[in-house]
Amino acid sequence: MKTRKLGKDLIVSEIGLGCMGLSFSFPPFPTKQEAVDFIRKAYEKGVTFFDTAEIYGPFNNEEILGEALEPFRDKVVIATKFGFSYNDDGTRGGIDSSEKNIRRAIDGCLKRLRTSYIDLFYQHRVDPNTPIEEVAEVMKQLHKEGKIKHWGLSEASANTIRKAHKVFPVTALQSEYSLFWRDPEKEIIPTLEELGIGFVPFSPLGRGFLTGTIDLNTKLEPGDFRLTIPRFQNKEYLKANLKLVEFVKELAEKKKTTSAAVAIGWVLAQKDWIVPIPGTKRIERLEENLTGADVKFTQEELNEIKKRLDQIELIGERYNEATNKAIDRT
Repeated sequence: MKTRKLGKDLIVSEIGLGCMGLSFSFPPFPTKQEAVDFIRKAYEKGVTFFDTAEIYGPFNNEEILGEALEPFRDKVVIATKFGFSYNDDGTRGGIDSSEKNIRRAIDGCLKRLRTSYIDLFYQHRVDPNTPIEEVAEVMKQLHKEGKIKHWGLSEASANTIRKAHKVFPVTALQSEYSLFWRDPEKEIIPTLEELGIGFVPFSPLGRGFLTGTIDLNTKLEPGDFRLTIPRFQNKEYLKANLKLVEFVKELAEKKKTTSAAVAIGWVLAQKDWIVPIPGTKRIERLEENLTGADVKFTQEELNEIKKRLDQIELIGERYNEATNKAIDRT
């Protein structure tokens, strides 16, 4: 697989693997050994960029990744995230990027991931009670201590990105971006390009919606994160948004490939410093996702796609009200 560069010098496979679904948000889950075997197969197929977070579980997702990647730790890039506190019973508390909580997080992440350093350490959500400049200073210290090589932000505003980058250079931003959610094109992508920061889109397949496998009759598993999302809960929203799915199918037919490949290929085509991290638990889906790197678009095709997308009205929030409140809009 080809590689891409995030920030100044972080080299990763051009398509990464989002590991959240192996233990969190998208049941049913594989056994730990099945998950470990899956991650190792992904590595064999050329994936060198793996994304997790302490909150996924919490904690067991990092343990899975740590065991899976330990034999070839020096050949992969591991990204994980901090930014939440935890109660005594291990359940998630609130958003917390205080230095005390960050240091608790980094020590736990290193232990669970069986490593002495984190390649890319993201702030999972911006903490309104801790100035981002203070967070950046802590990242600078962790870098000096050799505990992290790079740091990043997730779901941060352009203003927050700028303030953080001034204190200690940000390598990557992780936020949602796909044919189903193009909002980053307004301010985020131009800001990242100006500052030389990489972009790591999660949910490049619109949480499975763009693959064409979800329709009005789809029954999601109890505990599936999508059951909390208006775009998936509301039948009217779902029905209206299926116009986009039909358009993606049309593109796939023209390219003689699958909808998933087209969706990922489109994301890759936007900028050469964008690295999507689609998540899956099935090897056949992983193989399909990786074919997205083979889908090429001319500039004329991209322009035409944009025109068509602008004509499709997508409705419904991408998060529920509570989760929306945690998104940085400062």
